Amino acid sequence: MELITMPLGAYQTNCYLLYDPDRTDCLVIDPGYEPEAVLSQADKLGKTIGAILLTHGHFDHVGAVRDIAAETGCPVYIHQQELTMPPQMTAGKLYHTHFYGEGDELCLAGFKIRVYHTPGHTPGSVCLETQGLLFTGDTLFAGSCGRTDLPGGDWQTILTSLQRLRSFDGELGVFPGHGESSTIAREKQYNPFLR
Repeated sequence: MELITMPLGAYQTNCYLLYDPDRTDCLVIDPGYEPEAVLSQADKLGKTIGAILLTHGHFDHVGAVRDIAAETGCPVYIHQQELTMPPQMTAGKLYHTHFYGEGDELCLAGFKIRVYHTPGHTPGSVCLETQGLLFTGDTLFAGSCGRTDLPGGDWQTILTSLQRLRSFDGELGVFPGHGESSTIAREKQYNPFLR
C-alpha cells in the first residue's frame, strides 16, 4: 500500500491518494481543491481514479469532486446526512453517486474500506479505516478536533464520536482532514478531547 498526502487550497485540506503499486487504480479521499493537481498526480503514478471517498461535505473537502468525476467517470461516496447541510457550507449541491454509512465495508481499488459514522462536525461525518489507517476528516485532528459552531455541527455529538474513536486500536494511524498525521495511542495520550 502507498499513500500520498496532498495539502491543497487556502485551507490546506489534506487530499489523500491511496493505491496498491500492483494495481492500475487508486482511491482519492477528500479532493477539496485543485482537480488538475489531483488528476496529474494520479497520471504521474500511472493510475486511474477508481473512486472518490468523502469524509464529509464541507466545501473545502469536496470542491474538486465534480471536475474529477467528470474527467474520470469514477463513483463518489458520501454519507446521506450530508445532504441536509445548507448549500453555503457545501458550495452548492453535493455531487455523489453512492451513499455509505455505519458498518459498511467496501472493496475498492484492492482495499477493504470500513465506514464509521462519526457525526458532530457535520451530521454525516465518517471515518474510513483500511489496512491500519484511519482517515478522520475533520472529526479528529492531531491534538484537537473539528469545530462544531457551523450549521449542522453539535458539540455533544462530536464528543460522543471522539469517545468512540478512543476505543480504537492504538496502533491505528490517524490521517485527518488538516494538519499532521498521528496515531490513536498518541491522541489518547496528548489530545485533550480524547482523554
